[in-house]
Amino acid sequence: MIKPRTETPDLSINLLNDTKWTLSEQKPENFTLVVVYRGKHCPVCKKYLETIQDHLGDFKDKGVNVVAISSDSKAKAEASYKEWDIKDVPLGYEFPIEEARSWGLFISKGIKNEPEEFVEPAIFLIRPDRTLYASSIQTMPFARPEIVELIKSIDFVNNKDYPARGEA
Repeated sequence: MIKPRTETPDLSINLLNDTKWTLSEQKPENFTLVVVYRGKHCPVCKKYLETIQDHLGDFKDKGVNVVAISSDSKAKAEASYKEWDIKDVPLGYEFPIEEARSWGLFISKGIKNEPEEFVEPAIFLIRPDRTLYASSIQTMPFARPEIVELIKSIDFVNNKDYPARGEA
């Protein structure tokens, strides 16, 4: 588990636009939001990422860079990109399971039409110096932070200079 106010591991992942996204190279005004989603098999993830798409402008206005990543193959990520309404969401693929574990993420074994193993969802709100501000780590697709509430919280944090909590 990564504690708030401590440096996160660096993260480098291939994006569907044939670029490599690297956390240490991000230069957001306030935060980088790393959204880990389960993969194409997850209808809850589809809705969540589509909501992020609807609010990308809000995140940008608040100085937040967004990336969504999964352990899906490139082909599955491409299919998600084509079938879901997420045309502006930077989409990363093949997030290694062992690296996901180093971030404190939960891994599930597939049932029915799911991949053999995949990463459960999480969000990480990371300061420009790569220290963790906040995280929400799930064990299943449900109970994720609401995007609109997260945006309101970012406003509060920025306006009140509210410190990261949970570091003790």
